Amino acid sequence: MLAWLKKMREHPRCTALVAAAGSSSRMGGVNKLLEPLDGVPVLVRTLTALQRADRVDEIVVAAREEDLVEISRLCRTYGIGKCTKVVRGGESRVHSVLLAALEASAETELLAVQDGARPLVTPELIDRTIEAAARCGAAAPAVAVKDTIKTVGKDGAVTGTPDRSQLRAVQTPQVFQASLLKAALQDALEQQAAVTDDCSAVERLGKVVFLVEGSEENLKITTPVDLILAEAILTSREGRT
Repeated sequence: MLAWLKKMREHPRCTALVAAAGSSSRMGGVNKLLEPLDGVPVLVRTLTALQRADRVDEIVVAAREEDLVEISRLCRTYGIGKCTKVVRGGESRVHSVLLAALEASAETELLAVQDGARPLVTPELIDRTIEAAARCGAAAPAVAVKDTIKTVGKDGAVTGTPDRSQLRAVQTPQVFQASLLKAALQDALEQQAAVTDDCSAVERLGKVVFLVEGSEENLKITTPVDLILAEAILTSREGRT
């Protein structure tokens, strides 16, 4: 009976884990996630895209303790009905994502990790990445690198120039089989591994991550300049001048 019901479902159950517990250290002392972007908080725009994505069934947000009440209020105000929990984040991004993953519903088959500070992600990109992960177990969007990249030593001297044609800038959501991601994050924490994203944690276990075409507009708000760029992109999307 359970097997039959599973076959009848349109897609694997997916929980989006939103990383929203960062310090915003490069934003001049303001919480970038609560900053208005064309009148709507950055985090709300991110959550709205997840809310509208057909393949996302549930949202769990990992946030700073001082923001828990405000983010819960914003979810109610803006109708983010898929958000079932807003939980306290950890001491690092890896820890925060793991804490959120442990709060996902027991039926979750896929976990989609989304930066709270990527407010221009689209429901279409989210769904496309989840569909890829459902096929291969681990997927993320990425775009080609435009600039020439240099590796440098501690003294600032150039040590190499990687082949740009093989480089990609990885974005979010990064989507994985639920058990795989939780195991990868737990191992990274226990080994105190310096991983910069969730793909890196999974790669440490020898698993292959497949990339799908991302979007140049799916930028991450890191500095005040990024807010200006995001405003311009929104204006262009909406055909305003």
